[in-house]
Amino acid sequence: MVETRQQRAAKEKETVATDNGKTSQVKNKEETKDVSPEVLRTPKSVIVIAILLLIFSYVTMPDPLQPVGKPSVQHVWYYGWITALSTGLGVIPLVIIPDLDKFWVGVSNAIAAGMMVAASYSLFMEGCTFDEPDDISEISSSIRTAIGAALGLVFILSTKKFLEEHEEYTVNGLGGADARRALLIFLVMTLHSFSEGVGIGVSFGGSNGHELGVFISASLAVHNIPEGLAIAVVLLPQKNTKLTAALWAILTSIPQPIMAVPAYLFVHYFIPILPVGLGFAGGAMAWVALFELLGEAYEDTDMTTTGIISSISLAGMLWLQGIIDDR
Repeated sequence: MVETRQQRAAKEKETVATDNGKTSQVKNKEETKDVSPEVLRTPKSVIVIAILLLIFSYVTMPDPLQPVGKPSVQHVWYYGWITALSTGLGVIPLVIIPDLDKFWVGVSNAIAAGMMVAASYSLFMEGCTFDEPDDISEISSSIRTAIGAALGLVFILSTKKFLEEHEEYTVNGLGGADARRALLIFLVMTLHSFSEGVGIGVSFGGSNGHELGVFISASLAVHNIPEGLAIAVVLLPQKNTKLTAALWAILTSIPQPIMAVPAYLFVHYFIPILPVGLGFAGGAMAWVALFELLGEAYEDTDMTTTGIISSISLAGMLWLQGIIDDR
């Protein structure tokens, strides 16, 4: 049977349509593969560091763990070390939360801002009401706290200006404004840890230091968990793994064991400057919370959401601190 020209043309059209259909299916499959969610993998170096921290924690553990009589330098160091490690536990509430979109990033910033404002308030109150028998300074604790707060503001504003002039700096894959905000938060949390480390050392140095030091360390360990959460909610939306965020949180608290030992050995020298350190950390932390995190939260959500979430976070943090102080 001889095909007509019209029949051959119709068959050619069907063949072309079939080929185009197959090509479209292949393209759709490829596009589906391309838009699949990116799986974050924890770098091997981060895993190695986490394992080394666990080994170090076991090897340096004093025996007995609870000091009997006058605490040893090893006890003071180790309790400061435990408070630093507890900061990493702040990541745990975020383990069950999937990747955050822009709105939830804003909510996270609002939560972090509320926590940091509460922490700043506690630092100011602790500095202004500071009263130790060995405090030989003739300047009132309130004035020393205010001086520290002013120095903290000067420091954080100078740091911010420096980072704005060096936008090429990156932090764990973050660049530009994200890197600047992460660095500022990292700095204020680290500065805060210096004061906490001195507090641990001073608490172990008294006549009842073997009991008071353990209590203060345990209180700070609990207090550090929400601070670790504040760091994690800033880092996780920027494609960092949870273990990486936990290590960054722990790193901000490393000054605690480092400062605890000299403060314990030279307690009479550290007590007069403690209110200044508390004010310094409080001033820097308050500025970052109010002028960095809240601004970012407002841009990603809205005024109402930012106000409600940050207020709830602030009240919750103050409630937790109140429970710790009452005990």
